Amino acid sequence: MKKSDPSWSDVDDYIVRHLIGDDLVLDACLTANARAGLPEIDVSPTQGRMLELLARGVGANHILEIGTLGGYSAIWLARALPDDGRLVSLELEPQYAAVARSNIDSAGLADKVDIIVGEATGSLAALEANKIARFDFVFVDADKENYATYLDHAIRLSRPGAMLVFDNVVREGGVIDPASSDPKVPGTRELYSALHNHPRVDATAIQTVGSKKWDGFLLGIVRDD
Repeated sequence: MKKSDPSWSDVDDYIVRHLIGDDLVLDACLTANARAGLPEIDVSPTQGRMLELLARGVGANHILEIGTLGGYSAIWLARALPDDGRLVSLELEPQYAAVARSNIDSAGLADKVDIIVGEATGSLAALEANKIARFDFVFVDADKENYATYLDHAIRLSRPGAMLVFDNVVREGGVIDPASSDPKVPGTRELYSALHNHPRVDATAIQTVGSKKWDGFLLGIVRDD
């Protein structure tokens, strides 16, 4: 099966021109990320706008992001927040977090975003222990090996009705292959297994093609305790 097609990126470009437009702030973010040597694994502009719209759609006032990288998706999400809203973003690498803070400050969103540096499971446990206000929206785009663990934390940290979004859950079809050589597939499959008939989350996943090739998002809504 063909895994990529140049027309996928062409269609993404068409969507951006007609529905999103130029964005100098986000362009500068990607330029700064490249200059700092960060991996080019940010969501695409169409996906970033989708995240923003989903967060606005649930009326998110308190957003959790697991995996900051250079702050590109954080900027999209922070734009969805009201004036008093907050985004908490977790990042393992101090260098990435420093680049993200600079990008978010340049975007004029520093007063809405807190970046916590460290191993995510420890940061999530600390958030639970501190009994912070529960989140309305959670975006997970980090190490796939821990996706099922992040799901457990996200549920405990979210209010009923909160939306959960996990990125990279199709992996060019590798998710259906239990013998896949992609080391990120087992953790992704574990996430699906954890959500099968889950008592607290209604979920689905959608496949996507575009400038980020063939992949997909898993979306869930947290039900009442």
